[in-house]
Amino acid sequence: MALLRGLASMRLAQLAVRVKASTGGQRQVSEFMLRGLSTASASATVRPRATVSLLDNLKQLSKFRLSSLVVLTASAGFVAGSGEKMDWAGLAWTSLGTFGSAACANTLNQIYEVANDSRMSRTCNRPLPAGRMTRLQAAAFALTAGSLGVGILYTQTNELTAALGVANIVLYAGVYTPLKQISVLNTWVGALVGAIPPLMGWAAAAGHLEPGAYVLSAALFFWQLPHFFALAWLCKDDYLRGGFRMLSGIDPTGRKTAGAAFRNALFLLPLGVAAYAAGVTTQPFAWEAAALAAVLCVPASSFLATPTQATARKLFRSSLMYLPLLMTGLVVHRLPNDHTMTMGQMQQQVSALFEGRVEDGVLPALRASVEQSVLSLNEVLSSGKAKVAELRCPSTVHGDDVERAQRQSRASNSSNASSSGIEGDDGGTQGGG
Repeated sequence: MALLRGLASMRLAQLAVRVKASTGGQRQVSEFMLRGLSTASASATVRPRATVSLLDNLKQLSKFRLSSLVVLTASAGFVAGSGEKMDWAGLAWTSLGTFGSAACANTLNQIYEVANDSRMSRTCNRPLPAGRMTRLQAAAFALTAGSLGVGILYTQTNELTAALGVANIVLYAGVYTPLKQISVLNTWVGALVGAIPPLMGWAAAAGHLEPGAYVLSAALFFWQLPHFFALAWLCKDDYLRGGFRMLSGIDPTGRKTAGAAFRNALFLLPLGVAAYAAGVTTQPFAWEAAALAAVLCVPASSFLATPTQATARKLFRSSLMYLPLLMTGLVVHRLPNDHTMTMGQMQQQVSALFEGRVEDGVLPALRASVEQSVLSLNEVLSSGKAKVAELRCPSTVHGDDVERAQRQSRASNSSNASSSGIEGDDGGTQGGG
């Protein structure tokens, strides 16, 4: 290579001598020499970079970090669904098969969205829009990763886990991906896709799905929504350029986007209790998970109060911290799966959690207050934006209900007295009031 560069330099020098010493000629020769030397220098470094570049391209096609997160959630499902003894080999095979399935789905997503990705600043440097790989090469990688992933799940775990892996690929690449350019509902469908990996892990460990598996799946579903709504607001202009239909794109003020993020953050609050009731974890996890969800609700409420890039970024970063902390707590407090939990037993667990722990009357009253708050919130959320102004403090709502019941009781007593001829018209007036 050094000899070739030397010969090239000698040839360039000969050409330079033949050109007349004019200003334009000198400039042309200088530019030509610089191009020749830079080309020779670049050719000396292309080969060592080829392998690294291929690996980088494949990592980007698989969305390596996202696929790793999918593996983490599937692993959490496997751990939660396992019994006294952990099948470490089964966990490894499940993780590998899940990664292959996720890599396949992510690659198919990019094959479909080449034109869209080329218009977005955050995705224009991916292998396909940047021209570093062809669609055919990406399709070959997707086929290889998907076949290996599903094959591993089928041979090393069970049919149910493999079927869930196939369903996840189809739902992500065949439904969610095209829906992104059609409807804002794509975010909810995408959250459903992300809720499947914990089911895969549980099915791989237990052989079937149980109530605890759906608790983990619900946690992933509701976590994704504030996470992605915050991201959609941060990348609002980019998504519009890419031609994607996001809630943030039809929400000039950000109130709808922030409201959806806040609502789903609230839905995370009782999931720790649900995990305990399902026999997945010990009781401390119920309160730790509720505390984590409450912490996530703080930036979510700030985003709702003031939908800005700054508040959305805080919510996005908080959501990134929430999930690994939740999964860590789940592993620390997990209970071995004995495959005996039923829905009736779950209800008994919840009742035992809220009753009999302190003197009678205190905790039941607290539970009634929480239930009344939830009913009040659901009523407002279901009645549309026009009802938001009618939202009152839960204690006020509860007090009004008590007063209304007292008035009805007095009216009933007055009516009975009227029929006995005691109160006359006054009782009738009170009853009519």
